[in-house]
Amino acid sequence: MQARLGQTQPPKTPTQIDAMRAGGKILATIFDDLKRHVVVGMSEIEADAWVEKQIKKHGAIATYKTDEVKFPGAICISVNEEIVHSLPTSYKFEKGDVVKFDLVITYKNMKTDSAFTMVVGEEPTGIKKHLLNYTQRSLYAGIDAIKGPTYTGDIGVAVETVLNEGKLGVIRDLVGHGIGQKMQQAPEVPNYGKKGGGVLLKPGDTIAIEPMATLGGESIKTEDDGWTISTRDGSLSAHFEHTVLITDNGAEILTKL
Repeated sequence: MQARLGQTQPPKTPTQIDAMRAGGKILATIFDDLKRHVVVGMSEIEADAWVEKQIKKHGAIATYKTDEVKFPGAICISVNEEIVHSLPTSYKFEKGDVVKFDLVITYKNMKTDSAFTMVVGEEPTGIKKHLLNYTQRSLYAGIDAIKGPTYTGDIGVAVETVLNEGKLGVIRDLVGHGIGQKMQQAPEVPNYGKKGGGVLLKPGDTIAIEPMATLGGESIKTEDDGWTISTRDGSLSAHFEHTVLITDNGAEILTKL
């Protein structure tokens, strides 16, 4: 999301957290199946329709298509230089495409958010493997930085350190965020920062951590459709995301099996 949120988020009840745990498992199940479902020659619209069908099958709601967002698809599908928020189109996946899938679902009135990047039709190699590996590693570094009550700056430092080690461009104009009753809540969770900076996260808070990185520069642009955000220099990008719960001594990943 683009940076703009305030400092706090509404407290969550144990019932709401349990709903997010259940919703996160549903989202993770859909993603696990999607990775095997996507093939060369499939269109983005076909992938979107399949995802929407799976969401309904599991008794959840496609959050992007609700009045809260009004996105014309169940899932964001961003290819190659496209980073996030891309509309599902008639484009058919080609072998070697670097594709980002970003999904939010609502289950029992609570939202969970996750994203992954894959290379279509082949195992990642070379610079594509480097891009995906370091971006995903940075996500888990950010999660591992949570030791209980934690500043968002500590998460950002951990993410940025890994991306810098990989010599990747760090997308700074797009950030992670709080999540729960709404898809995007305070606080912002940037992919850079200073230790002890930002907002103090407390046990019971839920956030989406989502590193986005490129093989080129950090500048971004919004395409003419008003949704798609791409790298300004046309370089390949990657995006990984999990919804996590802050606990007394660490973090619980809600969007994994």
